[in-house]
Amino acid sequence: MNSDISFPSHRENRFYQGRAATFVANALQAVNFLGDRFLRQSHHSLSAIEDLYRHSMDSAFSVTEAFLVTGAPHASAYYPRDFAWFYPDVLDPETIMDAQDAVRRARLLEKSVRLLLEAVRADVVTTTIVPAGRGRYLGVNYFSRPSDTLLGILAGLQQMLSAEERASSYLAMSQCAHAGRLLLAEYGGDLKRAILKLASELEPFEADGARYLLCDASGPRSAATDTRAERRRFVTNACVYTTFVWGVQLGVVDENELKRRLGRDLGQYKQDLLCLFGKDGYIRHSLDGPAGTPASLVALDFVSVHRGFWDMSDASERALFAATTDLIIAEPRFRIPSTFHFLVSADNPRNKMIHKIAAPAYQGRSSWPTFNVEFADRMLDYDEFAGSETYRAYAQGILKDIRTATEVHGGYQELISESGLKYRTWAYKGAVAHSWFPRFLSVWRRAFGTPLLRWTD
Repeated sequence: MNSDISFPSHRENRFYQGRAATFVANALQAVNFLGDRFLRQSHHSLSAIEDLYRHSMDSAFSVTEAFLVTGAPHASAYYPRDFAWFYPDVLDPETIMDAQDAVRRARLLEKSVRLLLEAVRADVVTTTIVPAGRGRYLGVNYFSRPSDTLLGILAGLQQMLSAEERASSYLAMSQCAHAGRLLLAEYGGDLKRAILKLASELEPFEADGARYLLCDASGPRSAATDTRAERRRFVTNACVYTTFVWGVQLGVVDENELKRRLGRDLGQYKQDLLCLFGKDGYIRHSLDGPAGTPASLVALDFVSVHRGFWDMSDASERALFAATTDLIIAEPRFRIPSTFHFLVSADNPRNKMIHKIAAPAYQGRSSWPTFNVEFADRMLDYDEFAGSETYRAYAQGILKDIRTATEVHGGYQELISESGLKYRTWAYKGAVAHSWFPRFLSVWRRAFGTPLLRWTD
C-alpha cells in the first residue's frame, strides 16, 4: 500500500428511522448475534503482546472495513459514541506500526466520520446505525435516546483535525487533518443545528430549592452504559456538557448562543452538575436510584471521556473526583479478586429479559477494560494537576492487569467477567476489542514514561 492517502468522494447514502426501520434493524442485529453465537471461530494462539497488537491492528484497520468498529458480535452496527469513549487515540503516532498502518487508520476514520456527519445532515442522530445494504442505513435507539452521539462525532472530527499537531513523519496525518477541515466546513452547519437542538431538549429539575438543567429529568438518555435505563444519571449529563464545550472549541457553535439557550454560561452549567450530583461529597451515579451505602451509589463510568468533563483545574472538582475514586478503590465489590480490574458498579443493575439471554450484568458486574484505562488516565490527570503521586501506582496496576488479561485471553477484550474470565453469555461469546487497543498503549506510555511497544517504519 502506498504511503499517500486519498479520500474518495462519497456516494449518496440514505438514512431511515422509525418503527419499520427499528424492526428491520432489530432483525439484522439478531442475525448478527446468532451468527456470532454459532459461527465464531476460536482466536489465534498468539500470546506475546507485540504479536497480539499487530494482529489486532491488521484486523481493526483492514482495507476491507467500511467503518471503524470493535470485534464484538454487534460490531456490524455503527456506534457514533465510540469515537469519544473508545477510539480517542487511533491516530496517536506512538501506537502506529508503520506508514501503511497510518494510511489505513486515517482512511477508515475519515470514512466513518463522514458517514456519521451525513446521518446528522439527514437528522438521524441515534445511538446506533445499522447498515442495510446499497448505501442504506437504519438509525435506531436501543433503550433510550442518545446523550453522547454528537459527542462521538465531535471526537472523531477533533481527532482528525489534531492529527498533524502530533510529532509524526507519516504523511497520512497531515492529509487526515486536511480532510477533517473539509468535513468541518461542509457539515459544520448541520452539527450546529443538532447541538442547539440538544440544548433545547434539556429539562428543568428542581432540587433543594434550586433549578437545574438535565438531559434526562423525565426519561432515560443513553450513554456508554445505557442498558441500565435510568434517569438523572451523571454520565449522560456530563456527556451533554462536554458536547457543548467541544462544539465551542471546534467553532461549530457560539458560546453566547448556547448561553441564551441554557440561561447560564457553560461554567455555571458545569458547576450546577457538580453541585447536584456531588452534594454528598462524591459523584453519585444516578439521582433516580434507591438509597444505599455510598459505594453502591457510584459507578466507574463517572470518569467520562478523554478530555471530557473532568479537567481537574479546580480544587473542589479534584476533591469530588478523589472522593469518588477512593470509594471505588476501597470497596472489594468493585474489583475482580486479586487484580486491579474494576467493575462498572458494586451492585448488579436491573435486567430486562433480553439481557438475561444476550448480556446479563453487561453494565454492572463486569469489567470494561476501556473504562479501566480511562480510570487510570483520570488518575494521572489528578496527580498532574494536584502535583502529587496519589494514584499513579493504582493507574499502573490497572494497566499491568489489562496487559496480563490481553496475553492470557489472546487479545484485548471488550469485557471481562466478574470472575476475571472471558465474558460469555448464551448469545455473546466474548469479543476481542481490536480498535480499543491503541488507547491502552497511549495511556501506558503516560503512566510508565516509556512505550510498551516500539515500532520501526
